[in-house]
Amino acid sequence: MKSILRDPSLAPSGMDKINWVRAHMPLLNLLEKRFEAEKPFSGLRVAMSIHLEAKTARLALLMKAGGAEMYVTGSNPLSTQDDVAAGLASEGVTVCAWHGASDQEYHDHLVATLKCKPHIVIDDGGDLVHILHEERPDLAECVMGGCEETTTGVLRLRARAQGGQLNFPMVCVNDAQMKFMFDNRYGTGQSVWDGIMRTTNLIVAGKRVVVAGYGWCGKGVSMRARALGAQVIICEVNPVRAVEAVMDGFDVYPMDEAAALGDIFVTVTGCKDVITPAHMMKMKEGAILCNAGHFDVEVAVAGLRELAVEHKTVRNNIEGYRLPNGKTIYLLAEGRLVNLAAGDGHPAEIMDISFALQALSAEYVRKHAHLLSRNQVVEVPAEIDAQVARMKLQTLGLKIDALSEAQKQYLSGWEGA
Repeated sequence: MKSILRDPSLAPSGMDKINWVRAHMPLLNLLEKRFEAEKPFSGLRVAMSIHLEAKTARLALLMKAGGAEMYVTGSNPLSTQDDVAAGLASEGVTVCAWHGASDQEYHDHLVATLKCKPHIVIDDGGDLVHILHEERPDLAECVMGGCEETTTGVLRLRARAQGGQLNFPMVCVNDAQMKFMFDNRYGTGQSVWDGIMRTTNLIVAGKRVVVAGYGWCGKGVSMRARALGAQVIICEVNPVRAVEAVMDGFDVYPMDEAAALGDIFVTVTGCKDVITPAHMMKMKEGAILCNAGHFDVEVAVAGLRELAVEHKTVRNNIEGYRLPNGKTIYLLAEGRLVNLAAGDGHPAEIMDISFALQALSAEYVRKHAHLLSRNQVVEVPAEIDAQVARMKLQTLGLKIDALSEAQKQYLSGWEGA
């Protein structure tokens, strides 16, 4: 099976990027030493669909070092970096992806990746799993299980499992503490504002930022917006999270009211139609809209295009839409993930943690597939979560205390002091 690339000659540039992140991903470097010696994935084909940039390439090379035949594609047409794809292919990984793929090309790349008939699937958003169940179940005959990277994919997995429609076990990497507390909060928080600021070249301080969704990603985006000097408004549907946002010092409004107040809007909900054309008609002249959820449905992009009387690209990754009321609002990165489509995604040190979880969870699937049921959504084992945390502390040169036997007995008993 041959790679499907935009330009293989870009490989040297791609390898420069991969080698840069390699130097800043010490957890994967630790795992690579063991994987090279033990070859835990020997004889297995692994299909991976994660945003195809340098950190993902590093994960693919780690799995390859562990003996896997790697087949890699992207999980978003605008986040794929052609030089990284070429660099990864030059290292013996089969890559089927290019930047700016049409919807049909993107789908074809997913299917081409699955034609290896994988044993393990590593997914980001659930597209590979969907195809294996709904379109090409013939390509799933060897699948023993897999791992899911993100909140949106986990929601889809749980819905499928609840309906009895999941044909192989999947580990919810997203739900591990070492994933959502760091990747979702600190990774999303930093990378979203990196994408917005490098794209717009505008100041954040003094602006009103509306963040839709106050889960871990929303917390990170809001925290960083405040640190940059913005006034932050939270929109939520969950009353507990809304109270939390208030206690954290943020204003809370429904989107119907926030729409008229915001200068920058960031959606991080995993849902659709969070910002609708009705909301857009209430917005200020020059309001900026972007999405940091997985799919480009949180901002109703199709509705915006139908509503607008004029549309033009005003800057790379910025589209201006003039509305019937004469105001112009701006959409970043076509409503796709702004931190990846208009940036480089999460920092390398953050993805080092998340991809260590991915690699160890894939190894868990290899070792325990015979114990896992077909229609099962699997939590990351607590020992893997703790192992990654200990590895992170080790790479930081830090030590922590340990409970004595007497302390363990005290905590596990009921007799008191």
